[in-house]
Amino acid sequence: MYDKIPGTELDLPPGKEKEVFSVIKPILDATGGLTLSQLSSLTGLEGSTIQNWIKRGWVAAAKGKKYQERQVVRILLLNVLRGSLKLEDIASLMEYVNGRVDDYSDDIMHDTQLYDLMCRIIFLTGRSGTDGREQLLGLIEESIPEEYTGEDRRRLIKVLLIAVLGCKASYYRQLAEKEYKNLSFEKSEVLL
Repeated sequence: MYDKIPGTELDLPPGKEKEVFSVIKPILDATGGLTLSQLSSLTGLEGSTIQNWIKRGWVAAAKGKKYQERQVVRILLLNVLRGSLKLEDIASLMEYVNGRVDDYSDDIMHDTQLYDLMCRIIFLTGRSGTDGREQLLGLIEESIPEEYTGEDRRRLIKVLLIAVLGCKASYYRQLAEKEYKNLSFEKSEVLL
């Protein structure tokens, strides 16, 4: 389904569908974090957009002008879902599963693990042709580690269902827009 790492401008190397963030992590480790311009290059986002998300409290502020793993992953999650969901709704969704952006003690699942799990499910649905809600829920249930139980598991299932559906919707929207741009209209044709 995706040829790029979701939320980035990076090509997805073959065999990395299960741990997508493992492609980005060495870059973070080697540089001690990403600067705003590096993060803009990675995501295709304007620096002002990223700064606005921080200002709104959707992403924790950079420390020493470098964005660390949790901030980068949160930006990737916002970026990949913004094509189908309102940014405020995405922020609420992240809060529903992981509480406050600046307090990691209330997290059900680390953002990196959530991102990797979302990506894994997206790639599995692409290969298996899973499109129905019930099929997707079954795949999500199978994918969430057994250690997550009760209310935490219920919340993860809901968030992953919305996130995967949002990613798929965004992907198909981009395809539709690309196809539309490729149309050539006769001068007499008018779109209403």
